[in-house]
Amino acid sequence: MDLEAPLLPAETPATPMIDPFGRAVTYLRVSVTDRCDFRCVYCMSEHMNFLPKPELLTLEELDRVCSAFVAKGVRKLRLTGGEPLVRRDVMTLIRSLGRHLETGALDELTLTTNGSQLARHADDLHAAGIRRINVSLDTLDPGLFAEITRWGRLPQVLDGIAAAKRAGLQVKINTVALKGVNEAELPSLIEWAHGEGHDITLIETMPMGDIDGDRTEQYLPLSQVRRALATRWTLDEMDFRTGGPARYLRVKETGGKLGLITPLTHNFCESCNRVRLTCTGTLYMCLGQEDAADLRGAVRASETDEILNAAIDEAIGRKPKGHDFIIDRTHNRPAVPRHMSLTGG
Repeated sequence: MDLEAPLLPAETPATPMIDPFGRAVTYLRVSVTDRCDFRCVYCMSEHMNFLPKPELLTLEELDRVCSAFVAKGVRKLRLTGGEPLVRRDVMTLIRSLGRHLETGALDELTLTTNGSQLARHADDLHAAGIRRINVSLDTLDPGLFAEITRWGRLPQVLDGIAAAKRAGLQVKINTVALKGVNEAELPSLIEWAHGEGHDITLIETMPMGDIDGDRTEQYLPLSQVRRALATRWTLDEMDFRTGGPARYLRVKETGGKLGLITPLTHNFCESCNRVRLTCTGTLYMCLGQEDAADLRGAVRASETDEILNAAIDEAIGRKPKGHDFIIDRTHNRPAVPRHMSLTGG
């Protein structure tokens, strides 16, 4: 398959897929690799065993599956990992998927990254049609950054964020709130992000995969964080949505937007419009459930898309109502055994 295929004429928007609970599935998150150049303490164990290459979808296969979803009404594609920008030749895939923006079949192609590779890729990402990215950043303290990421360097990430801004990419900062780790720093992180012109979203840690630690020691309810921030700033509710699970507040004093993603204290399942594809071609209809569909087998079974389309339709037909994430000392184990890096952040 030629990933540098010519642009197609404008397309008529496809009818979105509808799940059993009447929700339109219009958003696909795609993990292009399970590998990462960091080992964040809430995401991975330090000594990870990554997948062998034959188990991964090729870039051509990823393009084919993503394009099948676009043809079925997906309007937003987010590439994730692991760290998506460490996948060899990933820009070839990104440039190819950009053709769906040109035809109008896709509203947005975007990316979640740890920022480590942004300095060298930012201009190419913008040229490929990406206009908005999420960058994971949990602290502005270099020593603490090294502790949280194990292998990361803060200056490299800050340089990447600055390069993205210069390239014309809108940056949103994603921060996992960790009790007793970056808890006291959250107000200064918000002030820094808003001062740089970036929105910021706080995220509760999710019980996924063995991380060599006790998640009850990390878990910080965002309801508690919000109460603390409300003693400092005026937080106004907003109707703003980006298509994802975050609920947004306007911080009156900084003028910036603050998102909250709360899979434990207040889940977002009633409005879920998302499914997730792993780098092995496994489709998870819910982040917090183990039920899945094998799309790799469907892709490799035929050069045409009939089998793939049927597999997608069958999977959407059993998308569950929601997840049941729990973190407490009674449930001191992952809610699901797979790591977030495999499913896609």
